[in-house]
Order: sequence, then structure tokens, then C-alpha cells
Amino acid sequence: MKGFLFLTLLMGVCLLSPLISAAQNNYEIQVYPSEMVDPGRTMVELHSNIALRGTTQTTDGVLRTQNALHETLEITHGFTPWFEVALYTFTSIQPGFDWQWVGNHLRPRVRIPESWDWPIGLSFSIELGYQQRSFSTDTWTVEFRPIIDKKWGPWYVAFNPAFGLSLRGESAGHGLDFNPALKISYDLTRKLAAGIEYYGALGPIRGFDPLSQQQQQLFPVIDLNLSPDWEVNFGVGFGLTEATDRLIVKMILGRQF
Repeated sequence: MKGFLFLTLLMGVCLLSPLISAAQNNYEIQVYPSEMVDPGRTMVELHSNIALRGTTQTTDGVLRTQNALHETLEITHGFTPWFEVALYTFTSIQPGFDWQWVGNHLRPRVRIPESWDWPIGLSFSIELGYQQRSFSTDTWTVEFRPIIDKKWGPWYVAFNPAFGLSLRGESAGHGLDFNPALKISYDLTRKLAAGIEYYGALGPIRGFDPLSQQQQQLFPVIDLNLSPDWEVNFGVGFGLTEATDRLIVKMILGRQF
């Protein structure tokens, strides 16, 4: 009963919270697991990606993505077994420009405690952030991200049905967007897993954008399970629609202290 009431409360927060994301804007390309950083420990992650085939010119005031190297520093601290806070710093090295600061996001997250012995992992985050106008048509945004995952032997599945809202920018007032992310992986060995990740930005929930205007990507990925303190993820992404960067290479390197 306690678990049911807690879940009901979380779902109520989902429905009442204002939120956003635009397929994570290709700065932090990750499907979140429900597992969190241990209390009293800090995870430092570097998210790196480059669009080998993307936009080739400034569009609507937003700089090109092709050959732009995106580097994101994420620092996450665990406070309790069910609560953590992360700070993101987004940067970009644009062709023909210096290394530039893009923006910052703050993300608190809670999870269902393991002591409740639920059959699935469940957590959720609210992420508030700012990004410069030259990198996004929306400068202030907030995102709500439920995180559901499950492990069956060598198989692992994680689903992030994220919702979002622009607080300031061209999309302000357009309502909630739906930006789902999904990961399925299989342990090839004790230290190596292979899988596929999906990222979408489908448009407002009151009526999705036409398919040609949606962002949809597939990333074949590998994960190295070197130790509980390390995180290594590498993938090559393929855009499935006209509005998506066609070819992206990404890597996540993390270490918990």
C-alpha cells in the first residue's frame, strides 16, 4: 500500500509539472537507468559527440551541427539511497569558432528504494536549464523524465518517456512535448554488453508533428562494465527523419569517486 500511494503521488507530479527536451539537443545522448549514485559519492561524466552529417548552415539563428564537437560535463552527487542531484555544463566547438559555452542544467532525481523490492526499477527527474539562443530556439526549458528499467538475466531494458515544455523561446506556449527514449541491451560477456538505443522528439502531445518534422534516431551501442565505479558507453547514431542529424558518433566516460 505504501508503494502504491508513493507511485500515485509521483504520477500526479508528472501530470501537473510543466516540462521540455528536444531529443536532448545532441549534447547529452543517454537513456537513463533507474540506478543512482551511492550516498556520499560523486559521479563525474564526460559526454562527447559529433555530427558527421548534420545541418550545414545557421538555421533560424541556430548554428550548424555538422562537424561541431559537443562536450558536456555532468557532475552527480548522491545524498541518500533515493535522492541525487546533477549539474550539467554544455559546451560546443563549432567549425570556424572557438570553444563556446552553451548552457547549464540542474537535475534533481528520486527513485523507488531498493528495500521496497519492486519488480522493476523506477525513478524520475526534473531538469531545469538555460541554453544560449545561438544553440537553441528555446533558451529556458524544463523537462520531466520518468525512468523505468528491468534486468532479465543477460537482457536489460530501460524506457524514458520524457515530457517537456519551453519556458522561454519560440516553442513557449505550445504545450507539452513527448520525447521518448528506449534502450535494449544484451550482456555478451561479464564486461561487455551490446544493444540499441532509440531517441525521439515527436512534438506536442496534443498532436504530434508530421513525421518529416520529428526527430528520431537509432544508436547501436556497446557498454563496458569495467567496475561499479566506471561507466563507458559508445555508439553510432543514424537519423531516421529529415529533421534529424543523419550520422552522430557519441561516447560517455564516467567515474564514481
